[in-house]
Order: sequence, then structure tokens, then C-alpha cells
Amino acid sequence: MLSQISAQDACLSCGACCAFFRVSFYWAEGEPMPQDWVEPLTPVYSCMKGTNQAQPRCIALQGEIGKSVSCSMYQHRSSSCKEVHAGDEQCEKARAAHKLIPLIDVEIIHPSNDEDFEQVV
Repeated sequence: MLSQISAQDACLSCGACCAFFRVSFYWAEGEPMPQDWVEPLTPVYSCMKGTNQAQPRCIALQGEIGKSVSCSMYQHRSSSCKEVHAGDEQCEKARAAHKLIPLIDVEIIHPSNDEDFEQVV
């Protein structure tokens, strides 16, 4: 777990990576995406609209960063999106840029409270 929040839940309340990095990918990955959401970078690479600017924000990102977010095309997201994982170096860089606390691995200890007590049946 990350900061006692599951990785999936951490992403649904973050969204920092979607508003920090340029989301670029091989042009063919953009075929199932809405055509007006993809822009060409080179003859071989494309990117998500909104991410190739000084203050990036992916056009597919919905919601408020650090509060509640979702990707409106999650099932068709690019390989570059799939490479970022909650708590990894890229995630932490994006979270820091948005002034969000880091996600850290925590060990959860489940103490046994019944060692010295009789069980009530």
C-alpha cells in the first residue's frame, strides 16, 4: 500500500502526471483515440492534445488535480501513460510539481490483540 491508500485510489485522487508530462507515443497508438485529441509531433510520434505546452494538461483528464480525477479514455490510453505507476519516480516528480505530498511505501502491522485474553463465545 502507498500511504495507506491503494495505488488505484491514489491515482483517482491525484492526476498530477496527466498535467505535468508530455504524453507522446508512436502515432499508431492514437488510432483508437478521438482524432481531435491527438496532435502530431514528428512523422513517427504523436502526443495527447494539451500536453505539448509550457503548462501541460491532457485533454482526457477530467476533474481537479489532487482532489478527484479520471481519464475519459482510460481503456485506450497510450503506452507512455501505462508506464507511470503510483509512487514511482515519474509520479513523485509530477506530484512535487503540483505540491502534493509524496506517496511512500508503508508497512502495515496487524497486531494480534487476543494473545493474552480469553475469547468470548
